[in-house]
Amino acid sequence: MTLTIDALREAMRDNYAQPEGPARNARAERLLAEAEGIGEPLAVIEALGHQLQVYNYSSEKAKMFVPFARLLRMWDERPEDFDAYETHALHWVFKWVSSGMLDQPHIPLAAIEKWLGEMEHRYRLAGHSERAVRQGEFRVARHLGDLERAERAYAAWLAADRDDMADCHACELHGQGVWQAQLGADEKALEIWAPVLEGEHTCAHEPHAVLASSLLPLVRLGEGDRARAHHLRGYRLVRPMESMRGAAALHIEFCALTGNEARGLEILAERPAYFTDSGDPDSQMDFLSVAALLMDRLVALGHGEREVPGPAGTRWTAGALARHARGEALAIAARFDERNGTDRVSALVGERMAQEPLMERLPLGVRAVGAVRAGAPVPAAPASASSGEPAGVEELLAEARRLTAARHPDARGAWARLGRAVAADGPDGLDHVDGLARAELDDHAAMAHDGEPAEAIALFHDAARQYEAAGEPARAAAALARAALLHALDDRPDEALRGVEQAVARLLTLHAEGLAAPREVSGGLLNQARIRMALLEGADDGTVEEALTALEEFAAPHGDDAAVTDRAAEASSLRGDLAARSGDLAGAVGHYARAAEIFHAAGLPWYAVEAEARLAGAARHLGDLETAERAARAALEHGGPYVQARWHARLHQQLAEVLAQTGEFGQATDHALEAAHWADEAGESGHFGAYARHQLGGWLLRMGSTAEAAAILEAVLPDLTVDEHGDGMVVQTLWWLGECLMALDEPRAAAEHWLRAADLAAAWPEQWDHATLAGLAGRALYRAELLPEAERAYGRAAELWRELGDVHALVRTLRIRGWVAGGAAGRELMAEAAGECEAALSEASGEAADRLRAELADTYRQTGELLARAEDPDLREALAWVDRAATTFASAGPAYTDQSTGADLLAAWLLLDLADPSSAAARAGAVRERYESAEGETAESRRSEADSILREARSL
Repeated sequence: MTLTIDALREAMRDNYAQPEGPARNARAERLLAEAEGIGEPLAVIEALGHQLQVYNYSSEKAKMFVPFARLLRMWDERPEDFDAYETHALHWVFKWVSSGMLDQPHIPLAAIEKWLGEMEHRYRLAGHSERAVRQGEFRVARHLGDLERAERAYAAWLAADRDDMADCHACELHGQGVWQAQLGADEKALEIWAPVLEGEHTCAHEPHAVLASSLLPLVRLGEGDRARAHHLRGYRLVRPMESMRGAAALHIEFCALTGNEARGLEILAERPAYFTDSGDPDSQMDFLSVAALLMDRLVALGHGEREVPGPAGTRWTAGALARHARGEALAIAARFDERNGTDRVSALVGERMAQEPLMERLPLGVRAVGAVRAGAPVPAAPASASSGEPAGVEELLAEARRLTAARHPDARGAWARLGRAVAADGPDGLDHVDGLARAELDDHAAMAHDGEPAEAIALFHDAARQYEAAGEPARAAAALARAALLHALDDRPDEALRGVEQAVARLLTLHAEGLAAPREVSGGLLNQARIRMALLEGADDGTVEEALTALEEFAAPHGDDAAVTDRAAEASSLRGDLAARSGDLAGAVGHYARAAEIFHAAGLPWYAVEAEARLAGAARHLGDLETAERAARAALEHGGPYVQARWHARLHQQLAEVLAQTGEFGQATDHALEAAHWADEAGESGHFGAYARHQLGGWLLRMGSTAEAAAILEAVLPDLTVDEHGDGMVVQTLWWLGECLMALDEPRAAAEHWLRAADLAAAWPEQWDHATLAGLAGRALYRAELLPEAERAYGRAAELWRELGDVHALVRTLRIRGWVAGGAAGRELMAEAAGECEAALSEASGEAADRLRAELADTYRQTGELLARAEDPDLREALAWVDRAATTFASAGPAYTDQSTGADLLAAWLLLDLADPSSAAARAGAVRERYESAEGETAESRRSEADSILREARSL
């Protein structure tokens, strides 16, 4: 069946709303074939214009020259076939074609210059400004590297009048800012881009492109926070748009230069066709260039053999893709240079691929799967802790023993370095150290072991045997006490208790014989207390108290011995744990504070970290946020250089939560970003990292950074499971994400998330959240114009509110359903809402009754509005309902005066529509008089509206 031109237009509108790409282009080609069967030249003209549009915004830009040539020929032969819109559109796409030619290296430069002249001629004939022409000339000159001509054309572009052929403000500002950044004027570029970034000027592709272009200038200016925000906000925008390959390349380049290589890999993997789509060689060259840059970063980090995403059909390593992408990018650049007669494009591509990182690390807050830096060390210990890493085994052993004697946290690293040096010597490596050193190596390897407890226990027992053989029985007993603690942590209580009691008994005997140092004995007693605490299932039965007392009594005579002092501090910390467990948080705070104080007095601030962290937690639960913040900051400061990545994550997250509770959301987000980063480094992205990102997204939303929050929350959703994180956390994340998407005008997606959250909340005993989420989903579906779906969601919410007995929520939901339904059905729902109010009012009194009267009045008012806005409005009946609303508002008391006068003014507008200006003026005049001397925004608004009605009444 042949299409009509109206059906063709509808089909083209539907097609343009589809995602960019080959499918949309193919549909445009079929529509052109169908348009040719209509028999009207305008149908063909419009179909050709549609084809031009979809080609221009796709990876098949090279196809747009054919339909444009046909359009231009039709114009030259019969311009009368073009209506005003298509005449404008034909001249508009001259710009696309001229810039598109520049991006195609097979089109000769002479042809491009000739085409630019043709554009200037036709614009002059049509009476258009030369602004767009000079902008086109600027693009040509910039591409060629002709700076003098570029500056001249740039000045002429800005000086020419803006008319309806000029690019939109947002696109023009993007191009101007890019030029300034290219000249090295980053601050000037950002100043130019500001109206686009702030939302003053936007279009279908802005601020998408400006956000991408601003990334590196911001980093160069030291504005990492803004750069991160622009990446999170900007990549969400360009991600679904095939035509924005150049912008995607800028995001990959940003990741490569800010320590976010894994994030760059994820972006690279999302569109493998970007490697090979050749319809726009310029953006393909950009993409290949940054792919090579990213791969070079991976190679430099030692990941040259890592498998990476690349062109389809081949398995790529980072090293192989680096070579391939570099070669392809330079080959395209060479084609441009051959066309241009310069080496400028190749030089620019080479410079881009050779860039060095601008910063070591900029946390982004989004998880990058398979982080290429996972397992990276935490910040290095201060230089004073070590005089550099010795080269030989003897020197390494001496350094390890020195740091151990000083109880410095870098001792663990020193023993690990020694272990690697010994292992490097092969089977004969142990021959280079004596029996005591072998025992120490096993002992410290067991203490540092992160695997199965059984493996560490075996190492402790090996160490004990070697200590005995080396004539160090006290150290052997201490190693066995440590092994016993692992038995307790591995849920083997009998072995733990038997082992520690035997070890402590032997240590005390050896001490009495002068063969065990106080530190060795106190260490055994400490492990005994730790084991008792680990095995405690309920309230202390006296065993933990007994163990702690034994430790403290032994340590008391050795108060001047620095080697024993930290044991006393740990005893105090354990007492804090015991108090916290019994619910005595105030007591716990005192014990933790005392432990930290002892550690600091002993010159061992790094050991105070755990006590300070627990002090922060206990103080926070008590509501003492000042102490909590101080302790959390201290823990982070003292543990920063030494603790493992997982501890970094927890310390940053703890401080973030305290700061959020004090309202310092900006600082809280900074620490949450660090927490998420260190969780990734510790391999805990899916659990602790997900929690940190969940919180980060919520805080960003609270701060109004909705686009950033949406990016974070979208990224964290795949990591959240009900089994691991609980349905409450999943529901909260979905709820926040829905709020973000509504603010970003993505109501359909918001509804999907809210409905999923509502389904989870349906299983909860308390149904308030379920009802609220169903209502929110209805609102989003209504805004998305999915009316049947909105009605179902609101109906679900209404039934829930009815079951919960929340009359106000029920009535408001029924009113919204009335607006969704409209017509007679809408009126019935308004009547049902009024009935619910009236029924509840009959049993209410006092303030509750007044609130219900106001709710009833609002229902009357909205009933009137619904009638007034109907397709066939009944204004007199609408006026009756609004009058009833004003009276009912007034009966609710002085608190509802503003609502009553608002209804009066609505009634006055209806009276004007009913051609009764005198009555309208009387109603408006009474409101005007009531607010004559009142102050405030509402009073000013009422006076202004009343004055408008009075002026309208006088004119009738």
